[in-house]
Amino acid sequence: MNVLKQNGFRTVRDRLRHLRWLLLVLLGAIASVLLVTPRLPAAPSSLPPSQYASTIQAPFNQPSYYAIAATPPAATYKPVAPWVGRLILPTVEQYQQTQSQTKETDWAWFEVYVAPPEAKQLIGQTVRLAWQQEPAIQAYVKVASRDVTFVPSAEQAFQNGVINPIRLNGRTQVGPLQSLAGGHPYDDVTVALKGKVKLEMAATSPTAPTTTAQTSTVLRVQREPIQETGQYSALVKLIEPVSPKDPKELPPSCPGEAPCSSDRFRVQHYNPTTRQFDGVQEVIRIPQQPADKDGIFNTSTRNLEKAIAGSAGWYIYGAKDQTGLFTVQAMKPRALFQIDPQRVILDFKQGLRFIDFDNWKDVESRKGEIQTTLIDTTSDTSNAVRSNWKTGSWFLVIHNYGGRGGTHPKHESFVAGTYAGHFSFGVGAVINDPFTNEPVFDYDYFQVYGNGGDGTLSGGQSWANYMGNLRRGFISMRPISDTLIHLDTLTEDHQFGDTKLSFFKELIAELSLIGARYRIGDGSGDSTITSATSCVQDSAQALFLTLRRFQEKIETNPQILAWMKAHPDDSNTQRFRRLVKLGKDLAEQLTPVGIVRWDWEQNAEQLTGLYKSNQFLSIDDFQPKNLITGLISWRTAMPRQAHDEFAKLFLHHGAKIWVLRPNQIGGTDPGVAPLEPTLLLGAWKLPLTSIPLAAYLVIRTFGGFTFPTSFSWLITFSILAALAAIALPFGFATRFFHWKPQHPWHRQLGTLLRLFFVPALLQEYLFRILLIPYPVVWLPALTWWAWALLALGLFVGFQWLYARWRLTAWYQSVSSETFLTLMTLLGFACTLTYRLTASLATITVLHWLAISAWWLLLGGKQQSHWAKTKSV
Repeated sequence: MNVLKQNGFRTVRDRLRHLRWLLLVLLGAIASVLLVTPRLPAAPSSLPPSQYASTIQAPFNQPSYYAIAATPPAATYKPVAPWVGRLILPTVEQYQQTQSQTKETDWAWFEVYVAPPEAKQLIGQTVRLAWQQEPAIQAYVKVASRDVTFVPSAEQAFQNGVINPIRLNGRTQVGPLQSLAGGHPYDDVTVALKGKVKLEMAATSPTAPTTTAQTSTVLRVQREPIQETGQYSALVKLIEPVSPKDPKELPPSCPGEAPCSSDRFRVQHYNPTTRQFDGVQEVIRIPQQPADKDGIFNTSTRNLEKAIAGSAGWYIYGAKDQTGLFTVQAMKPRALFQIDPQRVILDFKQGLRFIDFDNWKDVESRKGEIQTTLIDTTSDTSNAVRSNWKTGSWFLVIHNYGGRGGTHPKHESFVAGTYAGHFSFGVGAVINDPFTNEPVFDYDYFQVYGNGGDGTLSGGQSWANYMGNLRRGFISMRPISDTLIHLDTLTEDHQFGDTKLSFFKELIAELSLIGARYRIGDGSGDSTITSATSCVQDSAQALFLTLRRFQEKIETNPQILAWMKAHPDDSNTQRFRRLVKLGKDLAEQLTPVGIVRWDWEQNAEQLTGLYKSNQFLSIDDFQPKNLITGLISWRTAMPRQAHDEFAKLFLHHGAKIWVLRPNQIGGTDPGVAPLEPTLLLGAWKLPLTSIPLAAYLVIRTFGGFTFPTSFSWLITFSILAALAAIALPFGFATRFFHWKPQHPWHRQLGTLLRLFFVPALLQEYLFRILLIPYPVVWLPALTWWAWALLALGLFVGFQWLYARWRLTAWYQSVSSETFLTLMTLLGFACTLTYRLTASLATITVLHWLAISAWWLLLGGKQQSHWAKTKSV
């Protein structure tokens, strides 16, 4: 009995010791996870309601959900970039300490997810991310840095669900890296490092962001990191959903009717040997995202394996979760990026028509489809145009997206016949696909984006992060148009002897600078969208400033000028001359009324050192000026108009254009439908046509309000003199003109004022401005003159009808042939003036002077109906 008791006691004691050991192991594991993988610093419920606040609650949308591995998940996966990691915002004390030690004001902690083979020991560690010390880079950081003090509207906007950089409020000298790290309420911004990265190893290897600048390993970059999604990528074909053993593991909510389909999928990897999808099979997870505060799901996994867009496979981006299951965070349809257009256009006029009408044709009925169109007016055959897009070819991206329509209670819709959409530029190149080795498109966006509720940040973003991100990407919710512009004057480097310049690098720096400004609201914390500051207006500003500075950099360099003079036939000299011509046309496009916006002018002076200011100027604080300032650059006020007109302008200059049109692709969501972006009033179209008549009338009206230059007035008065030289002898010879000046002259001022408005201004607006297309450079001359002659015929016909029915007594006393001839001469003179000056002011003045001379000097008043009525 005693033995049994003793053995029983030992058994209980052993069990307790075993339980204590297990408890210690469990606590140690939890502690290691908490220390090595920093978790979100606060509960998501502390955020005001927003799309960001709703989706961050899902575990798979938090950084701690994913394991950090030193090697890829399998041989079929590849890193999304050589350097990938998560930004962590340092404390104010860490910034102050670093500044006192290194004089650096802009840096961030960088938790390394992916590193090159020579630095793989850093994976899982937290290092300091800072700028390289070159003077040009430091000058950029200085211009981009601002003290941040939230204005009341920024604080109120945050409470209303706008994701303003609340953690940066009150900080000084916030630069691009700090604004990226602190752009979200939590440390959940993943980035890829592009360009040359310099590694400065520390004596110790920190594993948490608690070290000082003296003991930290430092990665130094020369350009702003690109916002990225995922750690690794693969090319797969979705085979089928895999039902879980426990129905409770199905997504709790999803678009459509319950129950939701499984978000686990069996996939088959691409096999580079057979060039087919017959590689390794595995089960992955494509999480069904939770609904936002309005009940809208950003993506749907229902019927995803049947999606038309995935016919050629999907690129998936993500990482393994803590259990080892690869979890997708972003998706990209392979078919969209292959050099294999569905349609090829070789004719210039057909290219213009496609941009104006066909690109967004039948947008609702094409939900779920992908359209790819190649426009190349420099080649003769469809096979030849493909050869122009070779590996290494660079291109500019013009991005435009539409709306989220449909039947959902919170769907978007046209307002006054208009849906604005969004605009941005991007930069990319044709690369060899790392999985298939075939040439494919690869590009990043440079977003100028007002702060919103989903956490989208301004700055450089990969396609996967901006478009394909399951949590906040736009590929499933909106119709997209990405227009790729391949034009050597923009995309190729300019080599002048030993001096090499790149327009693309200048543009990237400019867009990055404006993006950094937007992230912090230029120091106010609030990136307000107004008629003058918006995605499209400030993207256009970046293009304007880049063109101006790039041209000035060349034209003010004596060595470059001497080299071009000595090499007039060199391809670089010829290319620069074409760039100057393109720059002139772009300047007219970006300053349509003939005046450079005051804020653009001063920003250009600051960036070139001519204007001294501690801030990069914005007009957000000058709201009374917003409308007027926006109208000065009205051609870039609407994203659709800017997208289409930039594309047509580049096409006119010989660009090869590829239009990629994903149309709300992915899984099934019956509550949403594509909504095309429009011109102002562009949704109101003529019945049975695609012609937005009201929008065209608005554009032509705004186009007429161009401020004439001194050269324009010289043209106007020269044409007036030519008109007088022809009309006066003809009028006197046919006795239509009689020299009968009206006296006294001062009593004729009222008549002159009336004649200015009617008939001069009214008739020129009706018969020239509204009826004739604005004379833009890309519109073929024959097309323009066809419209102009039609308008001229209507103008002369109106004059004949008016004289025939309203001035009966006078009309019977003159020759109809004489009258019609003089009216034709006047109409043609005004038409030619409009062609050359593009201004309502010049043609109104010409018409007014001509009609006033006849009325007050050449007997018009005595011959008219009004003179006879007055004498009665």
